[in-house]
Amino acid sequence: MALGFRRNKPTGRPGEWFYCIKHAKVEEGPECPAKDRLGPYATQQEAAHALETAELRNREWKNDPQWNDRPQDGAGQ
Repeated sequence: MALGFRRNKPTGRPGEWFYCIKHAKVEEGPECPAKDRLGPYATQQEAAHALETAELRNREWKNDPQWNDRPQDGAGQ
């Protein structure tokens, strides 16, 4: 008899806050699978602003020269 492993098992614990992108809601602890969540966040309020936080970080990283994949010497342009 083969043992089955449950994939997408929610991980987390009470007191940790997440934003579920599948259901567009804030949740505490392990409700939805990790693949569908952003977080953990320290507070419910931080989790509620998860999409705005992600957008801000994406803009910052896009303009960060340390994350820029283009050659510095102008080669390949």
